[in-house]
Amino acid sequence: MPAFLHRRESFFLLLALALGAVAGAVLYLSRPTTLRVAVGPRDRVESHLIQAYADALARAREDIRLEVVPYDDVRDSAAALQSGRVDLAVVRPDVRLPENGLTLAVLHDEALVVAAPPASGIQAFPDLAGKRLGLVAHHGADQPLVTSLLAYYALTPVPAAAAPGAGPGGVAVVPMRASEVAAALAEHRIDAAAVIAAPSDKSAARVVQAVEAASPGHGATIVAIPDGEAIVQRLPELQAVTIAAGTFGGRPKRPDDDVKTVGASYRLMARASLSRDTAASVTQHLFELRSRLAAMVPTANLMKAPDFDSAAEATSARLPIHPGAVDYYEREQQTFLQRYEDWVYLVAFFGGGLGSAVAWLGQRLAREQRARIDAVLDRLLAILIEARATQDPAALDALAVEIDGLVIDVVRHARAHDTDVRTMSALILAVDAARAAVAECRRDGAPVRERAGRVLSLHPASGA
Repeated sequence: MPAFLHRRESFFLLLALALGAVAGAVLYLSRPTTLRVAVGPRDRVESHLIQAYADALARAREDIRLEVVPYDDVRDSAAALQSGRVDLAVVRPDVRLPENGLTLAVLHDEALVVAAPPASGIQAFPDLAGKRLGLVAHHGADQPLVTSLLAYYALTPVPAAAAPGAGPGGVAVVPMRASEVAAALAEHRIDAAAVIAAPSDKSAARVVQAVEAASPGHGATIVAIPDGEAIVQRLPELQAVTIAAGTFGGRPKRPDDDVKTVGASYRLMARASLSRDTAASVTQHLFELRSRLAAMVPTANLMKAPDFDSAAEATSARLPIHPGAVDYYEREQQTFLQRYEDWVYLVAFFGGGLGSAVAWLGQRLAREQRARIDAVLDRLLAILIEARATQDPAALDALAVEIDGLVIDVVRHARAHDTDVRTMSALILAVDAARAAVAECRRDGAPVRERAGRVLSLHPASGA
């Protein structure tokens, strides 16, 4: 095969390999990042919300995809994050707080809503001393939360039957269903009812309505927990929550003023080692898709950013926020160049050095190739002189064989390497001259004769 065809095939092969490598790199970098997210319990609104979020990401073909891993309890989902089996998890901090978990978003807050008939005289949580509190629990951690609050106010849980005679420091916590609250109040088996739920949730409204139905004046007092901030300092896994005036109705307004209480939060948390860019993308898509999610799961309207005043405070808070989420909330997400600035500089620095090394190596190889050609040229010129100076036919035959060997070597070299036209022209002239000298001396078969002739010089003599 001609040398130029061989070089052309090599060029196209290298070009195809380079294009394939670029296409592979683009495909790899553009593929979506898939994250595993643990959700529990399976039938709670949080699991429906996260599944709707995963489906919305897939439909929108976003750069983040979620693989939902269901668990039976929110305690199990937190444990999955703690052990590194998942990248994200729905966590209720008062149930279990994973050590490696950082908050991305608050999915919704749940407040301890305590309602009592106005005639009971219960206005604030400490007024429950010596009373019976009916608790509509939705989670196994609801009763421990109430018990922790009782301990804060130096109140002691007692059996329901012992509550009237338990003294000023005893409170009976009576588990029950929402449908039993009205009858329990009417029969004086409880003095107030409580539920841990989002204030706007129907379960909270049902408990308040049951208390109103059992009250002579069809009213209900929403019991305040005024020391929420102090309680959160002691129990940092809890939240200070405000029940806005009119939450349970506006005619008449119930409550008629804002009521302070405490509660728990359901949070979407990520492992601390998750990259800032990925965490920022998860948080951004979650809020950007809120309207689509709310159409399927109304609780999506309750999602919010965690409270913080500065980035430093966010990452050092009692429930730390992931730096990637802070980037989104502070609108400080990095551009591509900012994100990979160090790599760009390193590639430019080492790439420049590598380019210089390759250029030097190319020049060195070119010099070696030229040196080889120069050696052949020098030898051909020497053969020309030796042929003119010898009378031995054997010596002339040896020179002719050597010329043929040099020609073979030059042709092989030219097929394997690029050689410029000027060099090849010089080689052809030298070969022709050497062969002509050998042929002429063979033909003459006589001692060397001095031949007179006109010599054409490329450099005029000095003084001419």
